[in-house]
Amino acid sequence: MKLFEWIFVIVTIAGALALPLCPKRQKLAIGMLSALIVSLLLHAIIDSVRMMLLPSYLVALLLFMLLINQMVKWIRSGGSLTAVTYKKKSKARILLRSVFILILAAFSGVGSGLLTMYFPTFKIPEPTGQFAIGTFSQRIVDESREETFSPEAGDKRELMINVWYPVEPEAAKGIKPEPYPAELGEAISLVFGIPSQVFSYLDTIPTHVVKGAAMSSASSSYPVVLFSPGVRSARFQSMTAVEELVSHGYIVVGIDHPYTSARITFPDGHAVSYDAGPKFARSEELYQYNVEGIGIRAADVRFVLDTLEQWNANDPHQVLEGRLDLSHTGIMGHSYGGATTAEALAQDERLQAGLSLEGGFWGSVSKTSLKQPFMYIMSGETAKSFDPKAASKDKVFYPEFEPDLRHVMTNSLNDTYYLTVNGFFHQSFTDIALISPRLFAKNMSAEHNIDITRSYALAFFDHYLKGEAQPLLKGSSAKFPEVSYDNEYTKSRNKQTE
Repeated sequence: MKLFEWIFVIVTIAGALALPLCPKRQKLAIGMLSALIVSLLLHAIIDSVRMMLLPSYLVALLLFMLLINQMVKWIRSGGSLTAVTYKKKSKARILLRSVFILILAAFSGVGSGLLTMYFPTFKIPEPTGQFAIGTFSQRIVDESREETFSPEAGDKRELMINVWYPVEPEAAKGIKPEPYPAELGEAISLVFGIPSQVFSYLDTIPTHVVKGAAMSSASSSYPVVLFSPGVRSARFQSMTAVEELVSHGYIVVGIDHPYTSARITFPDGHAVSYDAGPKFARSEELYQYNVEGIGIRAADVRFVLDTLEQWNANDPHQVLEGRLDLSHTGIMGHSYGGATTAEALAQDERLQAGLSLEGGFWGSVSKTSLKQPFMYIMSGETAKSFDPKAASKDKVFYPEFEPDLRHVMTNSLNDTYYLTVNGFFHQSFTDIALISPRLFAKNMSAEHNIDITRSYALAFFDHYLKGEAQPLLKGSSAKFPEVSYDNEYTKSRNKQTE
């Protein structure tokens, strides 16, 4: 908890314990009421209100009502304690009141303590590169495609994207960092079924990103990495990986895909929410539905690439013109975004490398041969589903996955990497470990969890987009003992990149 959160919680506990004394001690009651109001205001203004302190808020409200009621009694009696008649209480009533007071104090302290312990305010790990990070967002519309999910006929496919780019640290000084995106609360709620209000505090946590700063002139242009989020998620879902890549000299473009991403709010205020789609009785039907859905997302990627080519020639934002090294462009994604990554590689040779964080293989990628280097990272929990004797299969595992994976990894014409991370589950590739370490980083620290994904992503793109040798791609690492390479699917086929 933050400083003023602690102070507020302690004041509510003290107020609950002092409550029996307040009827006969006017100064104590006034002091407790004043302390309660001041501590709440300081906490709300400096730290901001958040759901994790709900038990303390409820106790504070009850204390406020009881103390105000006591004040009213004194005012009606002319301000004299002697004019107020106190009935002698039985031992049973005294015991019950004492138990009630202890429950109030425990509810405030233990309840808020547990909630803040499971959902702490966190600090985003520092990026390890030399650059600060700038950003801007933009709505883009593909006039060549109609929106198939829209209830309005004739609507065109519209996307929201964020561009993150390298900035000189000096240029970022004095600019207030952007907050951690509030949109992630909706996404986490959709994925885990936790009320989105629990995550209303996320936008009080600073990132390392600023708006309005000029791009660094350390290089004439920078390689590009596109990012595609998982289903029900958002383009901001892996800010730690985005910040790491940009700090090392990449321009990263995050893409929200309407109707499969979480709720997307456009600049004019209208929003598009996630559409779960129909239910299917057979896996073959669901498979075909996903082929169509990933096909739409892959077309989104092509449109973003087209847009970047236009901006590289003439950027209306006066940021990217001539600064995008589109001859060195990669793509990465998680889950449905990983499937988008694989299919986009199969469809568009402008992409030079791809990283899938536990995505599927729906579409032409499962029938053709990838020409670009491809890395696939699997979580240890999902990997258990490959065992024919497994009592249950992970919910992201599907019957066609294993043959599709085998086809992609064995028929590739370029380098392939297949890694498994023990201790990871499907959502471990996002920032969720930071948001609740006790729930989502049980076998390692949240910082180590984050470091695994961002380190392997950086090593992969540094090798294939910058041509730099990367020991992390050679095999097991003492720094990351949880990560193991599969020798069957990890193959070096392109001698020029070794």
